[in-house]
Amino acid sequence: MSTKRLVFLYYAFQFFFSLLLWVPIFYAYQQQLGLSDPEIFKIQSIYYIAFCVLEIPTGMMADAIGRRRSMRFGAAALVGANLLVVGIPTFIGPYAGFVAHWLLIALSRSLISGASSAYLYDALQDRGDKEIYKQAEGNARAYGLVGKVACWAGIGFLMQWHFTLPYWLTAFSALCAFAVAMVLPQDSGARRASPALLLPRAIAVVRGSPRLGLLMIQGIGLFTLVRLVQVNLFQPILGAKGFGVETFGIILAGSSIFEAVGSARPAWMRRFVGDFHAVTLLTVVMAATMSVMAVGNAWIAVTALAVFSFIAGISFPIQRQVFNDAIPDASLRATLLSMESIVDRSVCAWAALQLGDYLAAGRLGGFLHGAAVVAAGVTLAVAVAVGAMKPDRQDVRQPAL
Repeated sequence: MSTKRLVFLYYAFQFFFSLLLWVPIFYAYQQQLGLSDPEIFKIQSIYYIAFCVLEIPTGMMADAIGRRRSMRFGAAALVGANLLVVGIPTFIGPYAGFVAHWLLIALSRSLISGASSAYLYDALQDRGDKEIYKQAEGNARAYGLVGKVACWAGIGFLMQWHFTLPYWLTAFSALCAFAVAMVLPQDSGARRASPALLLPRAIAVVRGSPRLGLLMIQGIGLFTLVRLVQVNLFQPILGAKGFGVETFGIILAGSSIFEAVGSARPAWMRRFVGDFHAVTLLTVVMAATMSVMAVGNAWIAVTALAVFSFIAGISFPIQRQVFNDAIPDASLRATLLSMESIVDRSVCAWAALQLGDYLAAGRLGGFLHGAAVVAAGVTLAVAVAVGAMKPDRQDVRQPAL
């Protein structure tokens, strides 16, 4: 299969898999089923913990049985997670039902998180096209965001028309992702590794590479800020600024346009700074915009959200490239990417657990400021530590493409 067709299919898979149409309304949806703020965010914490527990086993499984097969399993689990929600009001209690739903979401996303990135990176490397990885990853994210823009703007109205429709539509989208995964080309059999040896080898690689460990920590600030603002805090922030639930999807769709534009331009930062330092700089700016959301009025907060989304779009493909380039053994790629995700999700689990109490006490602004300071501080500390090491070739400033 040609590189062009491979990348097209990867775009299609990521487009359908990432089309979680209920994201703008899940908080209001759970409230309407009778869940309180502490219950909602306790479920979010359970989700992150489950993701952490599942991440390494699923990453090892992807390295052992093949990344494409893991992507298929992940899409199938996502179909089941969304169909489960439809039955919650009738067959399952709201709290237990949503715990089960988010556990399946954790399973589906852990099956994909390391496997999909490893699949694309190694497939392009095998074809001699590794240099287009960052742009391909950015484009895949951008196309997924464009799809969300087209759907999120009206999702609040669709929920009012038919309460469970957002979850039915997301289940259909996940089914399309599964269909695409069935026609993806087989990943390289040479990449397979013995399951019993994967984790010890991966731990040995991290212990023997301080830079790789620091790059894992660098991703904490970026991932945690994006997850908190775009998922956990998006609806509470807009609600605190006086926006109604029917506008949530419209605003999220608008911010996603900015993120899509950023995702399609990851090489832009190369005009000014190398990839590693670009991630540091962008994360600190994102933290600053998070604080602006806390103190600004409604439209200042929306503007800050747009800036935040644009920067997030640029940042993720760059960070993926930096981390993938630092992995010394391709047969461990999915396992090491999963280990990185555990670091990210562990922090998110702790943050989500604290968030319910902050919201119940009316201290949303304090949480936003505190999270911004911690994320910026950790990111800068990592930059200083890596700066004391001999830079890798990938971090050397290169001309814009």
